[in-house]
Amino acid sequence: MKPDIRLRLNRRTAILSGAASVFLMGNAKPMSAPALSKGESGRVARVIDGDSFVMTLSDGAELSVRLSAVQAPRTAQRAQKAWPYAQEAKAGLAALVQGRNVQLFYGGETRDRFGRAVAQVHTADSLGQPDLWVQGELVRLGLARVYSWKGELADMSALYAFEAQARDRSRGLWGDPAYAIRRPDPDPLAQDVDSWQIIEGIVTSTADVRGRVYLNFGADYKTDFTVAIAKKNTKHFADIQPLTLIGARVRVRGWIEMINGPMIWMDHPGRLEILS
Repeated sequence: MKPDIRLRLNRRTAILSGAASVFLMGNAKPMSAPALSKGESGRVARVIDGDSFVMTLSDGAELSVRLSAVQAPRTAQRAQKAWPYAQEAKAGLAALVQGRNVQLFYGGETRDRFGRAVAQVHTADSLGQPDLWVQGELVRLGLARVYSWKGELADMSALYAFEAQARDRSRGLWGDPAYAIRRPDPDPLAQDVDSWQIIEGIVTSTADVRGRVYLNFGADYKTDFTVAIAKKNTKHFADIQPLTLIGARVRVRGWIEMINGPMIWMDHPGRLEILS
């Protein structure tokens, strides 16, 4: 593993004037998730946002890539405003990969609905061997949060450990109140409907209603925060047995909807941390 080189993003120069002073950090070890297959390799031509880029393959073709298992703050899209820290995250990814050779690794689906490659990504050293784990480094630096999709494979325990380290040290986006971990209080969460949040709290009760599983975080399921698992997805939680989580402190992440009270749908266990 290469020695540490520090990453420093100067907001005023990097974002306002476009002249970034950036030094890279190389602490994210190669991932250890099983069953990943080696995909394409090439040179990063341009960075789109904090979790996607375009690479040039050996035959000159371009391939758009989305980093799997993480989510960086979104840049402005159509009528939607940019999320806080979006430009810093984009500049951070550019500092890590722009102009460098990278190697893709696949687990599960290899393309999303937009035709982008969905991959774990390593930069490559001078011998073409995997070097820096890009997802791990982004999360460690507070430039992205952990966010997996059903069927994706990644070293989730390592990613969550990197995220905890960044959060404890208020690195990057974790220094912005917009990304604070939410409590499962229904009234404040109701203000966060249609937004992506991380909620931490104690499961007060669970229920199986015609095959659909609910984790409740208050006495009244009609108004309090709830996590729901559709019947078709319960098989993915066999190792966790969510109905047994009464009294457990957990952390969940996803988009908040208003169904009775605030609710997050969860389709795989990668978005659930059992803390105690």
